[in-house]
Amino acid sequence: MVENIIHGFNVALSVSNIFFCFIGILLGTIVGILPGIGTMTTLSMLLPFTYLMNDPISAIIMMSGIYYGSQYGGSISAILYKIPGEVSSVISCNDGYAMTKRGYAGAALGAAAMGSFIGGCFAALLVAGLSPLMIKFALLFGPREYFALIIFGIICSVLLGKQNWIKGFSMAFLGILLSMPGMDQVSGKSRFIFDNLNFANGISFVIICMGLYGISEIFYKILNDEKNRLSSIPQFKIFSKNSLSMIFSSWASMIRGCAVGSLGGMIPGGGTILSSVVSYAVEKSVAKDKESFGKGNIKGLVGPETANNAGAQTSFIPMLTLGIPVNPVLALIMATLIIHNFEPGPAMIDKNPRLFWGLVASMLIGNFFLLIINLTTVNFLVKILKIPFYLTATLVLLICVFAAYNLNNSIHDLFFLLIFGVFGYYLKKWNFDSTPLLIGFILGPKLEETFIQSMQLNHGNLFLLFETNFCIFLYSTCLILLFFIKFNKNNTN
Repeated sequence: MVENIIHGFNVALSVSNIFFCFIGILLGTIVGILPGIGTMTTLSMLLPFTYLMNDPISAIIMMSGIYYGSQYGGSISAILYKIPGEVSSVISCNDGYAMTKRGYAGAALGAAAMGSFIGGCFAALLVAGLSPLMIKFALLFGPREYFALIIFGIICSVLLGKQNWIKGFSMAFLGILLSMPGMDQVSGKSRFIFDNLNFANGISFVIICMGLYGISEIFYKILNDEKNRLSSIPQFKIFSKNSLSMIFSSWASMIRGCAVGSLGGMIPGGGTILSSVVSYAVEKSVAKDKESFGKGNIKGLVGPETANNAGAQTSFIPMLTLGIPVNPVLALIMATLIIHNFEPGPAMIDKNPRLFWGLVASMLIGNFFLLIINLTTVNFLVKILKIPFYLTATLVLLICVFAAYNLNNSIHDLFFLLIFGVFGYYLKKWNFDSTPLLIGFILGPKLEETFIQSMQLNHGNLFLLFETNFCIFLYSTCLILLFFIKFNKNNTN
């Protein structure tokens, strides 16, 4: 493994890859600080521009940097203003903002940065160590096992989400339906195109992303008057003696956060949100002074911050080795890999060692960059919160329109962009989570492919889909999750 990581550093330390790694983590930090813009919006806007990059590895490194960089940035606005820049930073609002009100903003920011750095580096090493083992396990899979695994991933993304499970399954089913127009995988004929050649190649993933996460966000904020910005920016010291002593006293929470986040990141439907929530519960359960949580206990901040950054990076493991994205951001990054002719799955490391090990090394480099940025430029970065909404909204709108039209030089793509923008607005308004839709859209073709292959091998016998122990285990786990979550919902009503 050491030789492979050294090979990865040879790739990641090229001038272009270092440059795009730094650009990625800087953009991610800024996006994390700005509430409402979001990682998905940013990545969906940048996806079309990756076609123009000379080296697709640089594009993947940059987009990955935006993803885990946003976890750092999201904690800054959460700690200082109780405004989570990312959903995973919601937990950090509790004790982080309480510490700021007590005058310990420097200690809170320093602890969050240090915990994030340790969690990110630990997770990057896990990606390097566990991915080859996961691939050996995946090589034992046949079409039936992959079909069961995809079903498991989709169901977990629904059941572990934040919405009603019926809404979640509706979104997942809609995502699968949207993936079907275009060319039939068996006959090679066009299907569901309604005599419209604009559907001949299917619906563009990029258009869906920019509509659901970019355009809809602008509509939602304008129509719901969520455009406020802060008028004052506080000053604080991270390197004071008191701050440093508080940071180093929370080392045990960082260790627990690494363990919880690394596991949570690999669970389909889990990722950063699940990691931070579970970590907070763990910290509170092991603490002697449970009453201090929510009132400025640094352990209630450090644990979740370490966990969500560890979870952000271990979530790459199932995506790279199994082709199963555990959240919508990884689904988008997976789509970027496919667009650039990198096929996630068991053959990833053997076929594309430069990409895999270069990405792992770039994570270690990116975490170091993020630590430096967070510790030295926070006072400057938080001033971004004072940018008027109309400027950021106009910029996002222009980039989305330009990128959508530039895909195929087609006015129809702009029409689809508007449709998905309006659709995304109503999804937010009616409390639908679009995550299962996106994961269903990405996994839909693979679901169909593995089902067809299974039916060919089984001579059309559906019962043979349940023949192996691994398939039975996955389907049983899905039923247990469904029963458990529905039982809990009934108890809370």
